[in-house]
Amino acid sequence: MRALGRFLCSSLLSMFTLAAHAAGGPFGIDHLVPYDNSGIWKRSYQKDLAAGTALVVLGGALWEGGDSKLGDTFWRSLDSVALASGTAQVMKFAFSRERPSQTSDPNQFFTGHGNQSFPSGEVAEIAGAVTPFMFAYGPDHPAVYALALLPAYDMVARVKVHGHWQSDVLVGAGLGVGFGWYASRREHPLILSMLPGGFMVGIHKKF
Repeated sequence: MRALGRFLCSSLLSMFTLAAHAAGGPFGIDHLVPYDNSGIWKRSYQKDLAAGTALVVLGGALWEGGDSKLGDTFWRSLDSVALASGTAQVMKFAFSRERPSQTSDPNQFFTGHGNQSFPSGEVAEIAGAVTPFMFAYGPDHPAVYALALLPAYDMVARVKVHGHWQSDVLVGAGLGVGFGWYASRREHPLILSMLPGGFMVGIHKKF
């Protein structure tokens, strides 16, 4: 795990290293990196991670219900994922930025329908999913902070396959962490509070 963490950190650093002749975007850090769709960076693995994250969060919430700490955290994670992903999608439509696979110019915003690079919805989803668990369990169980490796991996991978610019994944991560913090601070999980009371009791308790 430590080796993976060091590898991802070095990859993130290299990803954000400025190429002075090509850097641009809203933070002045966006530039093309060498395309890499092999090994752990394969696009199929990224899709599996995003789909698996959504399934674990939704399945965990329904399985546990909301009357335990774990269940409550799953529901807060679901809130965070929904809010972060929804906001990211609205921003994609609003900013209509071209992806690195479409252009070498990171300043191509507001270019019309079909261009949805900014921000990264996958990174927002994964960061939103893990943040409530880090808030709930991290102080007593520091190993839980290792969950941060999941969005960190996706940040690097999305840039390597030219799916996103560096600022796309940074803002996506910010959305996930921000909504994860909001969901963790609420008195009750948002989605759970809007559902019938039966959802407080997890599936495993009903059977």
